[in-house]
Amino acid sequence: MEGSERALRRTEASISPACDEFKTLLKRLPADRFLNTSTIAKFWSADLPLQKRYAQLESSTALVMGKAQKVVRKLPVGFWLSRAQSLLYCNEHGVQGSFSEEVKSCSCPAEQPTCQGAVPCVVGTSSTSCSSCAADNATRCGACHHGNLLHLGSCRPSVAASLDHYLNLDLDMPDAEVLKASLILMLSNICGSKDTVKYLLQRLDSRIEVHAIYISNDVRLGSWFNPAWRKRMLLTLKSNKNKSNLIHMLMGISFQICLTKNSTLEPVPAIYVNPFGGSHSESWFMPVNQPDFPDWERTRLDAVVTAQCYNWTLTMGNTWKSFFETVHIYLRSRILTDDPTVNETLFYEPLDLDDQTSNLGYMKINTLKVFGYSLHFDPEGIKDLILQLDYPYTQGTQDAAFLMLLEMRDRVNRLSPPAPQPLDLFSCLLRHRLKLSVGEVARIKDSLQLFNSKLPNPSPEPERAQLCS
Repeated sequence: MEGSERALRRTEASISPACDEFKTLLKRLPADRFLNTSTIAKFWSADLPLQKRYAQLESSTALVMGKAQKVVRKLPVGFWLSRAQSLLYCNEHGVQGSFSEEVKSCSCPAEQPTCQGAVPCVVGTSSTSCSSCAADNATRCGACHHGNLLHLGSCRPSVAASLDHYLNLDLDMPDAEVLKASLILMLSNICGSKDTVKYLLQRLDSRIEVHAIYISNDVRLGSWFNPAWRKRMLLTLKSNKNKSNLIHMLMGISFQICLTKNSTLEPVPAIYVNPFGGSHSESWFMPVNQPDFPDWERTRLDAVVTAQCYNWTLTMGNTWKSFFETVHIYLRSRILTDDPTVNETLFYEPLDLDDQTSNLGYMKINTLKVFGYSLHFDPEGIKDLILQLDYPYTQGTQDAAFLMLLEMRDRVNRLSPPAPQPLDLFSCLLRHRLKLSVGEVARIKDSLQLFNSKLPNPSPEPERAQLCS
């Protein structure tokens, strides 16, 4: 307002007494931000005394007003709006200039001191506009919109900082330097080469094995068991207790299973994967042999002559890799038959022990392993990011925290397993690896969604199925 009053005082002598209403308009124009002609037009339209005065000048038939009428007809509303801009921004040192909105500068009379005044910052809704001008210097931005950072008085788009400190989703294979020379080239391309992963999995290479704890009340490794009932086994990492600074990526599963000689049984494993912990109900089913998903590859071990032994290997590779904390294996059996009228997928629990045509025999699992790699994970650092959503150090750190958590959410959920509806893995990470409550997880999700909707070009988040409670 002070800027408008200064401009008015400097030009009172040059403004006609008939323009008192115009002077009043100038006093009412805000000086804390730049005003384009469209904005000034809104103030013009809302000024009823000015509208009345302008109408009188147009309609009066009096001789004195007739002269003014000719001037008004020659000078439409646009002239007065531009005139207001010039009085606001091109009236320094008592010199009146003409303002150009396109270049936001003044044209001043020749051989006169500059008439250029201070032009406030642009306040608007575009990504590069300020949300407000600085209180101590209106020519500079004082605050920016969501997703932008204030830098040297202007707003620029924020870019999410690297997530490596909090969650490193890039593959860093340990012990690569000790691999055989023949594998060095393949390992260097492991992120993009499914054939390399397949090669290493087929050889059960220990360098890509993730060592997990085997737990089962039904099956003891290396011991024969009666396959009449479904058997349950699991491999778990207990990361919160043993490896709190790591999360783990699953790229393959392998187990070695033996059947007694001439057995007519075939093992049928079903796999469930728990990404970050929690109950078994918070696991997803692995759609083995479904469209586009790999199937088990079985390799006969001819060296074993006393039993029928096979290596069963499932290679997910880079295409279907996903997070895992626990892998649940349910082993059922079916009787093989050459009779086309018999449904081979029919399971027997318990198996028909009186069936004299079948040799049920026994089974033995010698090894059960998961393959992949582990990634750096900083739960306390991520909790600090979440804390800044409500208690930021500055506006800039709050926006930076939002952007990093959005990037983290998108990258984690991008590794959702194949399903009719993608799964919300990020909520599982918050729930079980950060130990947040259900209410806290819901609040964080809503806050991220709201912040994302206010970004200049928000990335749509697909509807995701809830996996973790």
